[in-house]
Amino acid sequence: MALNWNALKLFLAIAQSKSLTGAALVLGLNHSTVYRQLNDFEEQVGRVFERLNGSYELTELGEEILVQAQHVSHLFDDIERHIAGKDTQPKGVVRITAPSSFSYSCLPDHIAALNELYPDIQIELLVTNLELNMTNRHADIAIRVTSAPPDHLVGRQVRLIKWGVYASEEYISKQGRAEGLNDFSQHRLIGATGVLRNHPVFSWLDNKVELNIGQRTDDLVAMACLAHSGQGIALLPDDLAKPGLVRLFTFSPQKENQLWILTHADLRNVERIKIVMKYLATALTEPNTY
Repeated sequence: MALNWNALKLFLAIAQSKSLTGAALVLGLNHSTVYRQLNDFEEQVGRVFERLNGSYELTELGEEILVQAQHVSHLFDDIERHIAGKDTQPKGVVRITAPSSFSYSCLPDHIAALNELYPDIQIELLVTNLELNMTNRHADIAIRVTSAPPDHLVGRQVRLIKWGVYASEEYISKQGRAEGLNDFSQHRLIGATGVLRNHPVFSWLDNKVELNIGQRTDDLVAMACLAHSGQGIALLPDDLAKPGLVRLFTFSPQKENQLWILTHADLRNVERIKIVMKYLATALTEPNTY
């Protein structure tokens, strides 16, 4: 019995996502192809997944194969990164993962300017706030707001991002302008819900002026939109301020966020990745790049 690497990649993708749809997205295949290839794989090795309420859970055999498949995957990742690290040509695909705040605002313009300088470098922009697995090159470069970058990644902090207090011109014209934190008790505030409610900024808000909180959301982009529509005052990192919002003052109780640009250590000398890293680090360091 001879297994091929594509079959193991399929197995790993399903094991990780626990669904055929998730595996199809990771592998760039359609659902029917993943289903057919899984059936072929199980005919060859035995039943590796149980279908439980729409979720694909590993059988005992699947658990055994998973350990070996992950080992093989790591070897292939090492080989791929080693080969990629020898690439000295300023051309090819560079996958960038970035939060929505940057992906929807400044990054498109920066990518367009980069493309003028290096037309043979193609950018794939992956919009997510979640950490992607950069070891297996789901992404080559990560733009992240974090105070503790993963140890296996290298790069640099490109700037600090303050938290500000924002309101729309419409809100200010009707309700007046908050000049400091002591004025919050006289204003409508936009708070957080869900996981975002645990963030120190919104814990502070709940502890101090919970009675003044009207609307709530679990997403900072949505919070900026609520403030823009005149729903109240919002506390936002400066990279999330929409045009039309007025920055009233800095929210001093919260430390500044750290903006990092990161890559895997094995990829830092790949010419196209080095070029994109340097360009974006410079672009994002400049004022007014949000």
